[in-house]
Amino acid sequence: MSTQEIIFTGVVVYLIIMLVVGILSAKQADSAENFMVAGRRMPIWICTATLVATWFGGSTMMGSSGAAYEGGFLRIIADPFGGALALFVVGFFFARIFRRLRLVTFIEFFENRFGITAATIAAIASIASGIGWTAGMLVAFGTVFETLTGVPLVWGISGGALIIFLYTAVGGMWAVAVTDFVQIIIIAIGLIVLLVTVLVDAGGWSTIVPQLPEHTFRMIPLEHSPEIWLNYLRAWLIFGLADVTSQSLLQRSFAAKNEQVAQNAFYFAGFAYLTLGMIPVMLGIIGSVILPGLVNSESIIPTLALDHLHPIAIALFVGALLAAIMSTADSALLAAASIFSTNLLPLFKPQATDKLRLLATRIAIPVFGSVAIYVALKVQVIFNLILDANSVILVSVVVPFIAGVYWKAANRTGTLAAMAMGFLMWLAATLLAPDLAGDMLGLMVCLVTIVIVTPLTQKFDPPRPLLTAEGEELELKDRLGTLPLFRKVR
Repeated sequence: MSTQEIIFTGVVVYLIIMLVVGILSAKQADSAENFMVAGRRMPIWICTATLVATWFGGSTMMGSSGAAYEGGFLRIIADPFGGALALFVVGFFFARIFRRLRLVTFIEFFENRFGITAATIAAIASIASGIGWTAGMLVAFGTVFETLTGVPLVWGISGGALIIFLYTAVGGMWAVAVTDFVQIIIIAIGLIVLLVTVLVDAGGWSTIVPQLPEHTFRMIPLEHSPEIWLNYLRAWLIFGLADVTSQSLLQRSFAAKNEQVAQNAFYFAGFAYLTLGMIPVMLGIIGSVILPGLVNSESIIPTLALDHLHPIAIALFVGALLAAIMSTADSALLAAASIFSTNLLPLFKPQATDKLRLLATRIAIPVFGSVAIYVALKVQVIFNLILDANSVILVSVVVPFIAGVYWKAANRTGTLAAMAMGFLMWLAATLLAPDLAGDMLGLMVCLVTIVIVTPLTQKFDPPRPLLTAEGEELELKDRLGTLPLFRKVR
């Protein structure tokens, strides 16, 4: 068998295994709640693994390695550094309180706190973001497939999407979580094997480092103009802040079996993600020395695998690449579908039964996935797809989300004004001054608007209390992530 035939066979076997694992998990998904939040009984090891696997996708594996290849550490502030920051922030500020709310989506929190209009806007923005994330993952999937097997990009994207649609639509959160657990093990083994092999073949760090540009490992800008620092701040916040509202993340806190599991899973996942996420970065930096001048820098990892691994090892490593990509795509699709069936379906079908919600979630997965395929074929730069998807959330959802939890005075009018002004500022800046960090300007305008409008509208629009899924006012004391990491709390 040729190398391409071995790789293709390995990929097919891997995809079949993932499909079988997902289908076997389907028996757990017998209700809408079990399908979307795994019956709220996910243990720490599954919860941690699915968080890491969800976060460790094509953006990290392909996008960050390509960014590091081109510009060193300054180009990868957003991911993995910003991505890890988001995990720690959610763990400390939000995981316990959202587990306590017993919701299915964070959009329900918006509806309880700010009304149906704000919730609908947040839902649409979140679904758009989820589709953008999925599109980015599908581009990564197709790129890997094309680079290593010669299969055209469009076929790789379509084939990968079909497998993801099937096991996610059949098994829901349990299928996603169990496949994530398998996938993160494959990812870790594959990356470590490739890094060690490439380093040995290259002569070790002592050979690589002297050949690198002087500021490869610098994490602070060399120049100091307002525009540069605004873009640097954006790099930290586009993942580190925007992703605290990610349904893919918060869905894991909803699914955790208790508050301690919800909190600690984010902490453990943050450390694991940062550690594992630095391997693609290092491979990108090494690749800039031993394989300079690549036309597509985001293909550096599959190219290194082809050049340095045995065909059988390449097949195993391709499994790791695809695992990283699929584990993010399935979570993004499930999150978007959950928001649709929980928050948008009731607008048209107020008395929707549990059975109808479950069916709607399953149907929404391939529908949103098909839109993601279209977007993926139109915009084929992974990192840009992910950043654009997050910009929508950053300028319109993040500030009201934080205010809703930590500012009792936050009300519907202030929130709607902030969401509208933040989005319009971002849109105007993006169209009129694309070189500016328009989402940072949108974020600032959103913050200023909610701070000004909220106090002025308290009399005719008093704030609503934060309610649990059962309609009870939430107990807000002891809400920070300060529970012990290793000692069980009753």
